[in-house]
Formats: sequence, C-alpha cells, structure tokens
Amino acid sequence: MKLEISASLNYRLPEPVDLMLQIEAADGHGQRVLDASLDLGRPDLMARVPTANGICDPIWLREEGHLRVAYRALVAIDRPAADLAALAAVPLHRLPAEAVPYLNESRYCPSNKFHAFVERRFGELEGGAKIAAMRDWIESRFTYVAGASNAETGALDSFVERRGVCRDYAHVMIALARAAHIPARMASVYALGVEPQDFHAVAEVYLAGDWHPVDATGMATADAMARICVGRDAADIAFLTAYREIELVGQAVAVKAG
Repeated sequence: MKLEISASLNYRLPEPVDLMLQIEAADGHGQRVLDASLDLGRPDLMARVPTANGICDPIWLREEGHLRVAYRALVAIDRPAADLAALAAVPLHRLPAEAVPYLNESRYCPSNKFHAFVERRFGELEGGAKIAAMRDWIESRFTYVAGASNAETGALDSFVERRGVCRDYAHVMIALARAAHIPARMASVYALGVEPQDFHAVAEVYLAGDWHPVDATGMATADAMARICVGRDAADIAFLTAYREIELVGQAVAVKAG
C-alpha cells in the first residue's frame, strides 16, 4: 500500500524560540519513502540530530516571528498486519539490547503499578494472545474523547477515567504490556482511518523477534500506517517541542491511499 501524506504547521512565536520537529515519515523498518518534500521557510538555525534507535532524525530549529512548516510524502508500506495472537513472546534472556529498555517504567507509563491487574485479568494468556486481549480490552472499555486529557495525563490517570485520545490509549497499552514483561514503546504515525485526522500515536510491542504496531483505538492497522518516530512514551515522540511559549495559528494533517 502507498500513502500520500501532507502536514502543515503554523505557529506564532512571540520571541525567538528553540524547537524540535519530528514530522517526517521514517525510511525503512517496513516502509519506504518514495518521494518527500519539507519546507521550513528560513529558520535562523537548523540541524538534524540522529536518534540512537536509528528510526528518525529530529530537526532542531531556532526561529522567531512565525514557524511555518509544510511536509508532503509518498510512502510505500511493506509491513503486513500480523495476527498478534499467533506471535510468541521472546524470553527475557534472549531479548536484543535495543528492546530491553522498553521493559521499564517511563514518565507516562508507570507499568509497575499494573502488575496485579495484568496478572488477574490476563494471567492465563501468553505472548501475542495476551497483547491482543489487552488491546481488545482497552478498545472496548475506553471512550475516545478529544480534550479529555492534557500534557500531564499518564497511563494510570487514563486507566481510572477510561477515556482519552490516541496517546492515552497507547500509554495504557504500553503500561499493560510492560507489566506483562513484554517490551513496548510508543510510535508517532501517519495512518489511514484516523478520525479526526492528525498525528496519531500507537503502541509497538516486541514479539517473535520484531516490533509490531498495536492501535488500541481500533482506528488504524499496521499495513496502513507510516511510522514517524518511536520512544518510551509521548515525551519522546512529540511532533513539535518548543522550549518557550508559542501560539497555535493552524495545523492540518491529511493521509490518503496513493
């Protein structure tokens, strides 16, 4: 499948601001960028900083007055939608080094607080079957409500309130998976089927020797999403991080089959 992607950002900057931008679809790992363009205007400073995971290269900017960004890409998705329930867990002692950090708690995913619930609710299941059951449980019990959470909302808050947006669903999915000793991380993606269309957040779990996207909202499938970047939780995958106050003027994301 090919995805045609476009994203535009327009922010007013009351004073000179340092920013980190992560909006470009990654090349590789189940997808190929066939064509892409990125217009940043004329920032005072621009530099790419490759990440340790090798999936994305965040852009550091220094800008003043306005930030206007236009991004377009055509991406071929070579990633099948795997049957999660058929995938085996990897024994902890056989995990690759790059997966091990994603067993641990992180800012928005206090997985140690979910051990008792995971054992009680999903303890009879193993590997991918456990992950699939967790995904179905979240989708069936949570309500997607725009504005129900904020930058401080973590997995425990969302678990109690049973509502939120994509990042909240992903945080709970990640926390449950880590509580079951299955590596899990967060990915920012462009995806078909997301309503309202925006930068979308999903979980990724390490099963059967590879990372597999898991969208607990039920809106997107692995074969119809283009990964942007990955990290421990929302703190690592924000599409835009500003190190001073900025003002939103307008923002739009569109994804369609190419």
